[in-house]
Amino acid sequence: MYEQRSQPLLPRRRFLLRLLAHALVAVSLVMLALLIGIVGYSLTERMAFVDALLNASMILGGMGPVHELHTLAGKLFASFYALFSGALFLVIVGILIAPVAHRLLHWLHLEAGEESPSELD
Repeated sequence: MYEQRSQPLLPRRRFLLRLLAHALVAVSLVMLALLIGIVGYSLTERMAFVDALLNASMILGGMGPVHELHTLAGKLFASFYALFSGALFLVIVGILIAPVAHRLLHWLHLEAGEESPSELD
């Protein structure tokens, strides 16, 4: 997926397409996590769709639940969903930073690998 050390730097247009692909993966993961939260709140707390969406969005965004939880299952779900959301945040940040970090490191490696004419003698 990424260019090797011996390959030239990826052209800007292809790099932007790579960034877009990583962003789409990140958005897909957020949507999947949101769906998990909606289903979880609907099943454990019998919340309406909009209320489950609100609670899942707030936990996924790091703000915490909006509605008071009444059942043990709902409280356990919210606890695990909050931990899952925190871990997912780190994964998504990694997905979004990876192409930029790779490009920077690849560029630095290419710069360091260039030899000046005096070093060739």
